[in-house]
Amino acid sequence: MELMKKPSFVTTLMFGAFLFSSLHLAEAQIGACYGRNGNNLPAEQDVVNLFRSKGISRMRLYDPDQKALQALRGTSIGLVLDVPRNSLNSIGSDASAASRWVQTNVVPYASNVNFRYITVGNEIQPSDSEASFVLPAMQNIQSALQSANLAGKVKVSTAIDSGFIANSFPPSSGVFSSSTYMNPIINFLRNNGSPLLANIYPYIAYTGTPGINLNYALFTSPGTVVTDPNNGLQYQNLFDALVDAVYAALASAGAPQMEIVVSESGWPSAGGNAATINNAGTYYKNLISHVKQGTPRKRGQAIETYLFAMFDENLKSAGVEQHFGIFTPNQQPKYQLNFS
Repeated sequence: MELMKKPSFVTTLMFGAFLFSSLHLAEAQIGACYGRNGNNLPAEQDVVNLFRSKGISRMRLYDPDQKALQALRGTSIGLVLDVPRNSLNSIGSDASAASRWVQTNVVPYASNVNFRYITVGNEIQPSDSEASFVLPAMQNIQSALQSANLAGKVKVSTAIDSGFIANSFPPSSGVFSSSTYMNPIINFLRNNGSPLLANIYPYIAYTGTPGINLNYALFTSPGTVVTDPNNGLQYQNLFDALVDAVYAALASAGAPQMEIVVSESGWPSAGGNAATINNAGTYYKNLISHVKQGTPRKRGQAIETYLFAMFDENLKSAGVEQHFGIFTPNQQPKYQLNFS
């Protein structure tokens, strides 16, 4: 999560927006993001044991930590493994660097670690210096996986944030703010059968946009808040509106059937406006329940979702960034959540 980059998105939201109701037709797989920016976090094996004991079936790992990968051996936990920002230049400009990365971080573990996605960059903005390397890095990682006979098992993607979506209200008007950057990436994903990963934060939209009601963001609105004038879909929560704006952008880019994986979503328990234990617990509990139902645009299509984050991380920037954990560093739950 790169919090300071997200407010550019919320300024595109209009007063009183977004909320949905939908039907429960499918099950969703719930994961958690294992960030490691703390000096008081549990050992890697203890973290994996905690995932297993709590029934958390998916993990996102932001760097190829060898101890964490070793601890995942023999488990059924589905892994999303990131190629970090500082590796994009070398991997995007040198196919042999991509091959070495895959040979070091994927191949030795592939027989007994359940890799799902390799995420090439997290929230890399079109204006970032690394942006020009994202697609070449995705292509080089894909080629390296093919050479290792793993391309059919492990999908390559990248993770965007909501700032990539312009005209996000009403949700059906969503388009990518930089089609020049995103369209080639979408073409790559479509050609390889990969989903798009999206970090979705109603908290950021709520705190950054005057006039959005807290109930909208917490899934607690008692009824429809907004009806999309373009298609008549009814919105009862902010999460659905944000996700459907991404679906609309995909449709505009020629990929209406592409799956979205919510690769981060969370609510802080301290450090900022509306950041309380009660609000965060309400958000996480309702999120877990809600993603089974899909969104108004994709009714009944459950959304693979990763809670941000597993632990509070005390080496992140002061404020809300340090307080997104669903567990404290001593492995105590902050909320009573059912992950199954």
